[in-house]
Amino acid sequence: MPETRRSVVGGMSGWLSRLRSGLQKSSGKLGEGITGIFIKKKLDEETLGALEELLIAADLGPATAAKLVADFSKNRFGKDISDDEVREALAGQVAAILQPYAMPLEMDGNKKPFVVLVVGVNGTGKTTTIGKLAKYYKKQGLSVMMAAGDTFRAAAIEQLKIWGERSSVPVIAIEAGGDSAALAYQALEKARADKADLLLIDTAGRLHNKTDLMQELAKISRVLKKLDPSAPHATLLTLDATTGQNAHAQVEAFKDLAQVSGLIVTKLDGSAKGGVIVALADRFKLPIVAIGVGESAEDLQPFRAEDFARSLMGIEN
Repeated sequence: MPETRRSVVGGMSGWLSRLRSGLQKSSGKLGEGITGIFIKKKLDEETLGALEELLIAADLGPATAAKLVADFSKNRFGKDISDDEVREALAGQVAAILQPYAMPLEMDGNKKPFVVLVVGVNGTGKTTTIGKLAKYYKKQGLSVMMAAGDTFRAAAIEQLKIWGERSSVPVIAIEAGGDSAALAYQALEKARADKADLLLIDTAGRLHNKTDLMQELAKISRVLKKLDPSAPHATLLTLDATTGQNAHAQVEAFKDLAQVSGLIVTKLDGSAKGGVIVALADRFKLPIVAIGVGESAEDLQPFRAEDFARSLMGIEN
């Protein structure tokens, strides 16, 4: 039988409107800054310096900002240019940086259940993201199961149970403080017995003790491989956009702790730092699987480079 694959999160009408709305804080900051810099001005060293500072302030990072400004100034230096032209040009450049990493996670239908490990520090929306993914797949007619593997926090276990009740998705859980690896093993056993299509596993995120966390994630991976040598099939890192440049430190930490295969960036609607996605893609070269711009399940969608770039610059798609 040929291999089949499914996209982890699918498109939905109205998403572009929610994306533009969710990025208003970021696009407003950039748009006002660009307008202020380029009203009746030529593209010269002064305006380029101001543009670079603006991009850095929008959390695109010094390296990415410098690259964008250098590319932008080619064939335009010394010429009159409008703020709209600047936004259009920057949107194209940002989309070009992001496009290679706009890669919605593919679910291999030959791996059943397809096991996804979700990692990230507490407060990034990790548990909520799992609930949203579970709800989406349930609505697609797939058999989904969740495992409350963040046994360090009783609140995380209860939160996942609530999402399970909302979506009629089974949640495998144990008492707070229990062995998360044993839970993961139990959940995979149950998912295999029930012929589930997808198993989403929550994990702890207490970075203040990296040694314990590293050992815990390694143990989860080891016990899963006893049942399925290829599991986990994906490891997704959730990041909170409101943390801005601190997201870089989180990627650095978790890419060493776990074999991160993709990023999910949440809470873009509460942040003026949406540009951090550009900096993360440019620096770490990791797939950006999905982004979140609100509380509802529909507010988590696959990442599309051009849509994001144009929304970030406040341009109608």
